[in-house]
Amino acid sequence: MVMADIIQFNNLKTYFKTSVTKPYKFRIEQLKKLRQSILNHEEDLYNALNTDLKKSKEETWVTETGMVLSELNAAIKHLKYWMEPERVGTNLLNLPSSSKIIPEPLGVVLIIGPWNYPFQLLINPLIGAIAAGNCVVLKPSEFAPATAAVMKKIIEENFVADYILFVEGDGATVVPAMLNNFTFDHIFYTGSTVVGKLIYKMAAENLTPVTLELGGKSPCVVEEDANIKIAAKRIAITKYSNCGQMCVAPDYVLVHESKKDELVAALKKSIVSFFSEDAANNYNYGKIINTKQFDRIVGYLQQGTILHGGKTNRDLLFIEPTMVDNISLEDSIMKDEIFGPILPILSYKTKEEALAIIEKNKNPLAFYVFTSSNKNENFWVDNIAFGGGCVNNASWHLTNHNLPFGGRGFSGMGSYHGKSSFDTFTHKKAVMKTPTWFDPSIKYPPFKGKLKLFKWVIR
Repeated sequence: MVMADIIQFNNLKTYFKTSVTKPYKFRIEQLKKLRQSILNHEEDLYNALNTDLKKSKEETWVTETGMVLSELNAAIKHLKYWMEPERVGTNLLNLPSSSKIIPEPLGVVLIIGPWNYPFQLLINPLIGAIAAGNCVVLKPSEFAPATAAVMKKIIEENFVADYILFVEGDGATVVPAMLNNFTFDHIFYTGSTVVGKLIYKMAAENLTPVTLELGGKSPCVVEEDANIKIAAKRIAITKYSNCGQMCVAPDYVLVHESKKDELVAALKKSIVSFFSEDAANNYNYGKIINTKQFDRIVGYLQQGTILHGGKTNRDLLFIEPTMVDNISLEDSIMKDEIFGPILPILSYKTKEEALAIIEKNKNPLAFYVFTSSNKNENFWVDNIAFGGGCVNNASWHLTNHNLPFGGRGFSGMGSYHGKSSFDTFTHKKAVMKTPTWFDPSIKYPPFKGKLKLFKWVIR
């Protein structure tokens, strides 16, 4: 990193110290400006995401631009309320003091985005950072260059570099250089667990707090009392959306053995219904991001038995929507996050058997269960530790900005979406105000003989 880059980062710190980003008026103007610019560049984003990932306009709206605009609308609507100091109670010891919690911006924050949802997963955290009153460094993924180019245009047309700085380049080089030469007030990273660990280590050198949105093997349980037709449709649409390149896609299915054949047949029917027999040329089906990911995913096709799909074309970065069974729990497909359009189908006899399989990859980012029974629903939700999830649905919980989104353990730490995004980029400053008209002597030495009174007051 050259001296000019360091100066640029220091300029953000200087800009933040002017306090220009803190007033409600400034924050709301920036959010509205961002919203309008996204609408102005709507067609550019459609074209870019189709270039990078072959996403249709409809898929782009639901999973990228529309989702971001929904987050923006929520932030714009609720910002004034989010910014208000929160009055809290005061304990007996400190009466007649008053207490409040004041939300204040952290300072200069770094947001690092991934390639699978290159727009949504970079801009959604940005909304929270702007709403909270911070200055921001944005690092998009270099593997989705068309989308990065549009985002660069949106940012640089609307925001000075001293406020929001857009930094491009090879993440493996640029990110360590930034962290080794500049101390951020918060780092927000979305991506793999492997890279997340490295960022966590580098952040620890300066005690920089982090939000890590990682991944993992998100299980999907289909109980014997599930509506199989509905389960198949809802599993298929999310598993094969974006060619399975989704951190909360069902990574594998655990179906009760009595329903396996029925579920497989229903999944096949749904796949063909959604993506036709010729998915390679289907409007609704995307492509793998690059040859590196293509080769990695294709390697899993050598494991188990293909129940459906399995066709590939490296030139088109195409992998057909695929289901496999006869998988060993020791196979890499059951240890790695697949992050592609291959769905292992495993069966179970007892809940304990299924729990043992899930436990091999504990703390998944998401968990899904399909059942008609409240008892079964409660069993699975109570017995599996996971970031977030759905009952009788898959992946759609992340579209509700009223729910915090985030993982736990190896699937991440911290959360965002809606007010959770604002909270992530905010320090909650505790303030107690004590009047001077009341100043009891009990608080001052000598203390001898006051123990009984202390025990009554402090409890």
